[in-house]
Amino acid sequence: MKEELNILIQAQYPLIYLVTSEEERAEQAISRIAQANLQSGSQARKVYLWTVTHGIVEYGQPRQTTQHNTVSPEAAIEWTVRQKDPGIYVFKDLHPFITSPPVTRWLRDAIAQFKGTEKIIILMSPLQEIPLELEKDVVMLDFALPDLSELNQVLSIQLDKIKNRRTTTETREKLLKAALGLTKDEAEKVYRKAYVKAGQLSEEEVDVVLSEKKQLIRRNGILEYIEEDQTLNSVGGLEELKKWLKQRSNAFTERAREYGLPQPKGMLILGVPGCGKSLIAKTTARLWGLPLLRLDMGRVYDGSMVGRSEANLRNALKTAESISPAILFIDELDKAFAGGAGSGDSDGGTSSRIFGSFLTWMQEKTSPVFVMATANRIERLPGEFLRKGRFDEIFFVDLPTPEERQDIFTIHLSKRRSDISRFDLEQLATVSDGFSGAEIEQALIAAMYEAFAQDREFTQLDIIAAIKSTLPLSRTMTEQVTALRDWARQRARPASASVAEYQRMEF
Repeated sequence: MKEELNILIQAQYPLIYLVTSEEERAEQAISRIAQANLQSGSQARKVYLWTVTHGIVEYGQPRQTTQHNTVSPEAAIEWTVRQKDPGIYVFKDLHPFITSPPVTRWLRDAIAQFKGTEKIIILMSPLQEIPLELEKDVVMLDFALPDLSELNQVLSIQLDKIKNRRTTTETREKLLKAALGLTKDEAEKVYRKAYVKAGQLSEEEVDVVLSEKKQLIRRNGILEYIEEDQTLNSVGGLEELKKWLKQRSNAFTERAREYGLPQPKGMLILGVPGCGKSLIAKTTARLWGLPLLRLDMGRVYDGSMVGRSEANLRNALKTAESISPAILFIDELDKAFAGGAGSGDSDGGTSSRIFGSFLTWMQEKTSPVFVMATANRIERLPGEFLRKGRFDEIFFVDLPTPEERQDIFTIHLSKRRSDISRFDLEQLATVSDGFSGAEIEQALIAAMYEAFAQDREFTQLDIIAAIKSTLPLSRTMTEQVTALRDWARQRARPASASVAEYQRMEF
């Protein structure tokens, strides 16, 4: 990103929009670019900063040296137009004013005046807000979060302060990777907290950094850091899907790159509700040893301010990329993007723009972020999601086969009793024909409650009675499930090992 910013400045682009919340770090980067250009023989450019509180101040100078009468955006832009010498004018948080007609007009006038000169306006803000009149003239840039080299500088400063110069290379690497995804300021605070808590910065403090990092991610409100203790063994059946995942357990290693393998993009898991789609997504993170971030699309949408929803999505994806390799989990994708391509009348086009931004990111991303999405209603998904290139594979999770139902009963009974030999698993699997994994678990819990209320141990008959008193989803929503199966038969890969059984299954 810094290289791109440098190129744009040298190419005399008159208006650049820098999306970032790290003002100090971005200012330093701009100042270094200005100095580097001077050393390379270009004409000297001063850097000026504008805020609505102090007006225009030259970078590195005290606030008292503000240019007079430049607090208002219009006056400040007019001042830049009047300047004869080359300069980079950084406007902080202009987004609340940019849609006002006078400010928009002054920016357009400045763009016209700056052509062929060494003068540039950089709009710096954590939110992206561009009026239609400026869309053809502005270049958008996202200021990336600190990489390992920048975080290494932060860590070195902290280690020097505590006079800890004996940190091993391995410990340093773990501390740095634990802080990926944080801003420079957040990393400084986390390292200080780890030292205050333990009196040192060693490998043992990696968990402190990770814990704080999870809190910072949760504070964002859009991404959620999920920790899952269960493994793939907690999922009954789905052997084909498990095999696919196990084959790619080392897909993000350097060894895989050296072998010539591309990084996996993602997978979409379609299927009947309650058949383990979400659980398989969560346990994959444990199998692959990667952090699992859940993207809450409901929280992405924000009607309080135009452009806020798009900024929310952009920040969430940027955070996911910064801590990659990672798994980005989107549950019930069909609800998140239902009608996304044609929502202009209902929400001013916000859903359509979010949908388009997410599709573009999925297609063009180069960072090792594996998108794992689940869906129940295929007809609600826009067709663009299903074309080749978006996901590496589309799996269909059907209702469990008799053998898989036996596995599911074994898993749930073993969680609750050490000895399950008294249960006839084959009979339970037969009686529960048409039940999903979630419905089997709930029937077992209902049987346990019945026995507990009578102060006795639950039995095979209790489970059978609970099953017979339950009407499964496969019977209440027969048409929907049948339509999903018909669609998946030719377009998706079955998650169960027995393909023939999957194709023959009928209610």
